[in-house]
Amino acid sequence: MAVVPMQKITICALKKNRKAILEYLQLQGCVEIDRTLEENETFSKNDTASAHARYKIKVSNTDKALEILQQYVPEKVGILASLEGRKEADEDTTAKIIAKRHWYNTMVNGIIEDAAKIDACDIEIARCKRNIEGLKPWLDLDIPINTEETGSSKVFIGTLPPNLKEKDIKAAIEKNAPELADRYEIRVVSSEKDQTCIAAVCHKNDAEELYNRLRANGYAKITFFSHRTPEGKVKKYTRKINTTEKEREAIVEKLKRYAAYRDTFRILSDYYRVRSDKYELLGTLLQSKKTFIITGACPKALTESLEKKLTTDFNCFFEMEEYAKDEEMPVLLDNPKALASGESILASYGLPSRADIDPTDIMTICYIVLFGIMLSDAAYGLLMFLVCFVLIKKFPDMGKNLQKSLRLFMYCGLSTVFWGVMFGGYFGDVIDVVSKTFFNKELTVPAVWFVPLNEPMKMLVVALAIGLVHLFLGLGIKGVKLLKQKDVLGFLGEVLGWYMLLIGLLLMLAPTPIFASITNISVTFADPVKYVSYVLAGVGALLIVLLSERANKNPILNIVMGLYDLYGVTGWLSDLLSYSRLLALGLATGVIAQVINQMGAMGGKSVGGAILFIFVFVFGHLVNMAINILGAYVHTCRLQYVEFFGKFYDGTGKAFTPFAGKTKYVNFTENKKPDNKEELVS
Repeated sequence: MAVVPMQKITICALKKNRKAILEYLQLQGCVEIDRTLEENETFSKNDTASAHARYKIKVSNTDKALEILQQYVPEKVGILASLEGRKEADEDTTAKIIAKRHWYNTMVNGIIEDAAKIDACDIEIARCKRNIEGLKPWLDLDIPINTEETGSSKVFIGTLPPNLKEKDIKAAIEKNAPELADRYEIRVVSSEKDQTCIAAVCHKNDAEELYNRLRANGYAKITFFSHRTPEGKVKKYTRKINTTEKEREAIVEKLKRYAAYRDTFRILSDYYRVRSDKYELLGTLLQSKKTFIITGACPKALTESLEKKLTTDFNCFFEMEEYAKDEEMPVLLDNPKALASGESILASYGLPSRADIDPTDIMTICYIVLFGIMLSDAAYGLLMFLVCFVLIKKFPDMGKNLQKSLRLFMYCGLSTVFWGVMFGGYFGDVIDVVSKTFFNKELTVPAVWFVPLNEPMKMLVVALAIGLVHLFLGLGIKGVKLLKQKDVLGFLGEVLGWYMLLIGLLLMLAPTPIFASITNISVTFADPVKYVSYVLAGVGALLIVLLSERANKNPILNIVMGLYDLYGVTGWLSDLLSYSRLLALGLATGVIAQVINQMGAMGGKSVGGAILFIFVFVFGHLVNMAINILGAYVHTCRLQYVEFFGKFYDGTGKAFTPFAGKTKYVNFTENKKPDNKEELVS
C-alpha cells in the first residue's frame, strides 16, 4: 500500500536559463508542471503555437515517411519484435543526426513526394486496365472508334440490350421502318449478358430514321473516343501500363535506398516530438520580461536533490510546499516488483484518491489466487509461467506496463499450477486417457485435495468461503480507512456492525439442515455459541441502524435510512454468490479439457490414432487454454472491480504525469542541448 508522497514546488528563474532548465526537467521526468496558472499584470504567457505547430508538422512528416518505407520496403522483424522495447540513441549519434537534420528533412520530403508519384502511377495503371476491360467487347471492330461518317454514309457505333443477334436487331428496326430494308448494314461486334455491341452504317439520307429506330430499341453511343481501332487503343493502353510500371519500379528502388536511413528518421522524429512537447509547455508558462515561473508537483523524496541541482547550476528561486489534507495531489504508486505487477489492473479501474488506501498489494495477491482457481489446470499454469518467464528474461527492455502485465500472468501461472495440483488437473485427465488408450493401464495422478468435477458442491462451498474472505478483506480495508480519518462512529456503523451481523448470521445458518444439505457438513453448536450468534447479529444490526447514516441531523430519518442500509444484507448475498463463478470457470476448464482428450482418443491404439490424438490434443488444448485464460482474466477483474472495490474503494485519483521526453521509437540516453542559434533556425 504505497502512494508516493508529493510536494508542490515553485521555481522562479531567469528567462535566459529557461531552455536549459526545461530540458533538465524533461530529462529527469520527475515534475508534473501546472499548466493552468492565470495571467496577471506582471506575468503573461508567450504564444508558442507557431513553433509547436512547426515541430508537429515535422513529426508528422517523419512518421509518414517511416510508414511509406514500411509499406514499400517492409522491415523484416520477428514476431516478438514489439517486446524488444525502444532502442537507445546515445548523445553522439543524436548530435550527428541533428546537425544534418535539414538534409534529412529534404530526404523525408522526397520520400513523401515519391509516395505521391507511386500513387499517381497506381491510379494511371488502374485507369488503363479499366479502359482495357471496357474495350474488350469491341476488339473485333476493325474501324476507328471515333468513326462517325464517310463522304456519303453515316456510322453508328454503340450498344443495345444484351444477347441480341443481327437478325433480331434488323427485325426490330424494320418492324416500324420497313422502308429501311436493304438500305443499311449492321454488325454485332459482341453480344454479352450486359450489352450487345454493334456497328451500323447507312446512307446519310437514312441516318436520322435509322438512328431513331436504334434509339427506340435502347441504343447508346460508345463512350470511348479515339482515332484508333479498339485493338490499337488496347495496345496503347498496354504500352502505357508497361511504361508506368517501370516508372513505379524505379521509384520503389529509390525508396529502397532511403530505407538505410530508417533508424535515423526514428531518432529525428523523436527529437522533433520532444521539441514539440517543450514548445507546447512553453506556451503555458507564466513569464515576465526577464523571468519565468514553474509550479507543479514532485515526489517528496526527489525535491531536495532537484532544488540542490537547480539552485547550484542556475540563479533561481526554489520553494517546496506540502499539500493540504483536503487537497488532491497527483498519484504515483510505488510497490515491490512482485506486487507492482497488479498496478495495471488497478489503474484500469482508477487510481486511489487522497482519501483512499492503495490496495495494490492485497488486490494483486487476491487476483493471483482467484485467477489460479478459475483456470485450475497445472499444465496450463506451467505453460503460462514458462512463456511469461522466458519473455521477461529474453526482452528486459520491453515497456514497463507490458512487463508488469507479463509478470502478473507469470505469478497467475504459478497460482494455477498450485490449484491444478490441489484439484488434480493436468491437461484435464490426459494421464488417465493416454494410459488407458495406448498402454492398457490405468494410471491416475490423484488430487492433493479433491477433484471439483467429482465433488462440485464441495467446490461451491470452497468458492463461497474464499469469496467471503475476499469481501471481508475489502470491508477491513474500509475500516482501516475510516480509522485513519478518525471516524470511529463510521467504523462502528459501517464496518464493525457488518462484521458482527454477517458472522452472527453465518453462525446461525451453520447448524441448519439447509447448510448441511449444501455442504455435506453437519455442524452442531452448544447453546452458548447459539446465544453468541444471536447477540452478534442483533448488536451488529443495531449498530448499522443507528450509525450508518449518522450524518442526518433528524434522528427519525437517521433510523429510517439505517433500516434501509440494513436491507443491504441482500447485496452481500448477491456479492457472495458472484464467487460461484470460481466453480463455473474451474469446471469449464476441466470439462472442455476432458472432452478434448476423449475426442483425441477416438482413433484408438494405432499409429493413425496416435497422430489424431496429438493433433487434437495440441490444437484443442491451445484453444481451451486461450479461451479460459481470457475468461479467468475478465471474471477475476470483475470480482475485484465490483465485489471487492465496491466495499471501500473510490478510485478517483489523478495519475502523476511528469513533464518528460515522450518518445515513440528510441530512448535518448542524454538530452541534446542545442544553442540558441540552432534552436531558431530549426
